[in-house]
Amino acid sequence: MTADLVIGGESITPGTRVTIDLPVPQLYTHTPMTMRVQVVHGRRPGPRLFVSAAVHGDELNGIEIIRRLLQLPALKVVRGTLIAIPIVNVYGFLQQSRYLPDRRDLNRSFPGSGRGSLTAKVADRFMSAIVANCTHGIDLHTAANQRDNLPQVRGDLDDPETLAMARSFGVPVLLNGANREGTLRAAATAMGIRTLLYEAGEPLRFNEAAIRPGVQGILNVMRTLGMLAPSQRRARTDPFVARSSSWVRAPESGMFRSATLLGARVEQGEPIGHIADPFGDKETTVIAAQSGLVIGRTQLPIVHQGDALFHVARFEDVGEVAQHVEDFQAAHEDV
Repeated sequence: MTADLVIGGESITPGTRVTIDLPVPQLYTHTPMTMRVQVVHGRRPGPRLFVSAAVHGDELNGIEIIRRLLQLPALKVVRGTLIAIPIVNVYGFLQQSRYLPDRRDLNRSFPGSGRGSLTAKVADRFMSAIVANCTHGIDLHTAANQRDNLPQVRGDLDDPETLAMARSFGVPVLLNGANREGTLRAAATAMGIRTLLYEAGEPLRFNEAAIRPGVQGILNVMRTLGMLAPSQRRARTDPFVARSSSWVRAPESGMFRSATLLGARVEQGEPIGHIADPFGDKETTVIAAQSGLVIGRTQLPIVHQGDALFHVARFEDVGEVAQHVEDFQAAHEDV
């Protein structure tokens, strides 16, 4: 049998499921604030996986993914431990904001400091109470403000175990990227905890095409780690790994009209959008600077010169990955 687990000073015995409220700095009104942690501690030893959401307080899809995950009967026989944190940045969540009250980005502030800013203290609390107790992690995100992301998994895919986790998740696109300083993924990886980042959808919106693959993806990873029994479903098609990506930016300021869907294949030199001035005197065509797949795009029709419009990932066989994405989208569209 596995050993007791201690989080926030509370001892959790094997075979139990508990909810812990980790204290974080109170509001200036002296209103107490807590970060709620839900723990499923299996009877049998195994990996300890954290699943976190709302590190950015306006990113809601991950909260719903975790809610649905915790309702699944499969978790009754988990091997190891699942530690779920639906709302890491509770301050931003209350204000429907990406940031904390001190205007800092939590996902640029890890590992934090117990003697630093409010954001640094929250980051430090999360690292010491949660990440230090884990062997693996999955951090759930959406695109930033006024953008939409194709479901994708990011990680250090040069590491074989991280790559195996990412492949098992079940999304068509994997993005290999260095760990950006200050992110939860970078801080956890520095502690030897292999961590994936799941990106899908847009902030302040529920998107079923992002939520459903997220729930299934976490289950797939848990199976790969041996936390759940293997699935009887047929094997999934291998995802495609992008080794690089870049943004197509607005060549002019004005009113933007996209001519390209999320998940679409684009060819270098192809027109993918148009920018017109508000008075109808001039129109500029937005051209794809490279061939690839659109994995993110702006939702705003009003842009300034230099604004990011399309996030394009590069693959060896763009046509094959585009078909794979189309099949994936069809399988997860609303019923």
